[in-house]
Amino acid sequence: MTLERHPKDFSDVEVGEDHVLAHDVDQEPVEANRRLFEGGMLKFVTLLAIVYSSFHLYSLNIAPLETWSFRIVHIAGALVLGFVLFAGARFVSAEEGSARHRWTTWVGAVALLPAFYVLYQTYSFWQMIQNGAMRIPVDLETWHFGWPLLAATGVGIVMSWFHQRERSRFSVPDLVLIVCSIAVAAYFLVAFNTSMRMSTGTSFAPVGISFAAVAGTALIMELTRRVAGLALVIIGLVFLVYVFAGPYLPGFLGYPGLSVQRFFSQVYTDAGILGPTTAVSSTYIILFIIFAAFLQSSKVGDYFVNFAFAAAGRSRGGPAKVSIFASGLMGMINGTSAGNVVSTGSLTIPLMKKVGYSKKSAGAVEAAASTGGQIMPPIMGAGAFIMAEITGIPYTEIAIAAIIPAILYFASVYFMVDFEAAKTGMRGMREDELPKLRTMAKQCYLFLPIIILVVALFMGYSVIRAGTLAMVSAAVVSWFSPNKMGIRQILNALEIASYMAIQIIVVCAAAGVIVGVISLTGVGARFSVLLLDVAEASQLLALVFAMFISILLGMGMPTTAAYAVAASVVAPGLVQLGIEPLTAHFFVFYFAVVSAITPPVALASYAAAGISGANAMETSVASFRIGIAAFIVPFMFFYNGALLMEAGWFDIARALVTALFGVYLLSGGVLGWFGNVTASWIARLLLIGAALLMIEGGMVSDLAGIGLAALAFLMQRQRKSRLAAA
Repeated sequence: MTLERHPKDFSDVEVGEDHVLAHDVDQEPVEANRRLFEGGMLKFVTLLAIVYSSFHLYSLNIAPLETWSFRIVHIAGALVLGFVLFAGARFVSAEEGSARHRWTTWVGAVALLPAFYVLYQTYSFWQMIQNGAMRIPVDLETWHFGWPLLAATGVGIVMSWFHQRERSRFSVPDLVLIVCSIAVAAYFLVAFNTSMRMSTGTSFAPVGISFAAVAGTALIMELTRRVAGLALVIIGLVFLVYVFAGPYLPGFLGYPGLSVQRFFSQVYTDAGILGPTTAVSSTYIILFIIFAAFLQSSKVGDYFVNFAFAAAGRSRGGPAKVSIFASGLMGMINGTSAGNVVSTGSLTIPLMKKVGYSKKSAGAVEAAASTGGQIMPPIMGAGAFIMAEITGIPYTEIAIAAIIPAILYFASVYFMVDFEAAKTGMRGMREDELPKLRTMAKQCYLFLPIIILVVALFMGYSVIRAGTLAMVSAAVVSWFSPNKMGIRQILNALEIASYMAIQIIVVCAAAGVIVGVISLTGVGARFSVLLLDVAEASQLLALVFAMFISILLGMGMPTTAAYAVAASVVAPGLVQLGIEPLTAHFFVFYFAVVSAITPPVALASYAAAGISGANAMETSVASFRIGIAAFIVPFMFFYNGALLMEAGWFDIARALVTALFGVYLLSGGVLGWFGNVTASWIARLLLIGAALLMIEGGMVSDLAGIGLAALAFLMQRQRKSRLAAA
């Protein structure tokens, strides 16, 4: 028997409340679009998605574009596709839409006039520059480009909030936003490919750059609201308000201030939206999303899940252990924790419930395991690439440093799952419910894409070249399996990749706005000073403070955006405390990741609760408990650099063994199960104390931890004897 995965794709995740993806979340995106779009409309959407992915592959591997131009087209394409596929309010039937919201269509049609006029003016600007003009007249930019663009963008956004869109056709308000997105991109391509680029941030900057940046920022925030909810939008707006309110704030928050024109002439440059977050999303992230789509289209990704079932499904609580392995494999490629939950949890959560896990526990295990995928080397959900971009540390060094912390996290989740299965007497899955391990082993060549990726990276190939080789290998190995990839399947993969990419691209662009505010206002440096002041009292207190800020900034945000923002605010302060940059950024990265399972805003837990049918808040609390090691591991490698491979081999091995024993004891103490019997409160406290001592990493503390663990074991042995006698 071969398990078939529930046909979910990676893009149907983290959708804000009342905002629904235009293709049905229970269907493959291509088939769903065939239902929702018709005839020429379907062909247009499909072609647009395929061209968008193909453009990235062509530009990354064959004919690279100028950097800023490439990033501008990258964002513009995501905006155009996003406004096609995501509704501003909600979907309705054709009868409801025609009867109730005809007025929004008429207002949108009126707004199309200035939108197309702005697009025409951009073309005329290009002609002027081609004819030798050094600058565009201010009046022309202001009255014939800037204000019409803002008017069309504003009307389009507001109308989209009220327009209840019909599923089978585009809405006119969204068409306004599409035209405005193209106009913004066209203007930036014209302006930034001349000497005008050098004037950004000065009083000589063309006013049109500021107008285009305001409209572009509004479009990015609107699409972010549709695909990721309000959390990131609210945070972004708070930072934007700070730009202009900062001069009036007291204490360390105050700064001299920036004018509207000066700020917005810089925010749509590599100091903000076109900066590190977009640099990574336009190269590494989009490439690995296409790779994930190839794995999905070739069914190689299904093999990973089936292999995990064959290997671990028979053990007690088998589906939960399968969830750990499958989520680790798929989560390192997927860019969001909640996306990983949807892709693997649709299969593992129902099976966990079948073998005895409660709804809450099943969702919590999947959420914790899927979140761990984001810290799984070598890809780490694209976090490794952002870290390399921000810090300048070689990618291979980051991937190697992530190995032991990832082992500790997944070991902790595994121990939790195993202890709970033993505590509640759960069984594994029956032989006839599982794929045959022997059959799976014969198809082990399907692991080749991952092996080729890892080997190519460590042989010194560029990330782009290694990812492309892995992508091609996924297609090639499929020819030796029942699911051969032909031209149709390759085009299908390119289409799926575009749908998968929209959310993470626009979220990275929105995070770029926040990063731009931090860098242009200097608030990050002032936060570093505050952190230094706290550290004078206690370095541990400063680390705890940094932990809370990282989690707070990451709540409600996908991993990449959460880390990018936290790295801009918190990491510089940790570096100034004397912490090594690699350790500081790993510290921030881990807490940005685990914000996905931290109440009250735990996106991964909420996604899992939606599948399991459990209460969302209860699931988030349970997933927080299961993933508790992730909140301790960063402190472990702060106090013991050997856990980040920054020591000799003997010290690294000793640190790994003692830390593994520590998380084992921690799991027993948190769950209340040790020595095959329920633990008393005294034994649980002893286990947690022993775990913390083992985690610290010193020889004396390790011996003390072993002593406490031995005492707890003796207590549990006596307890077991008493229970057996009774």
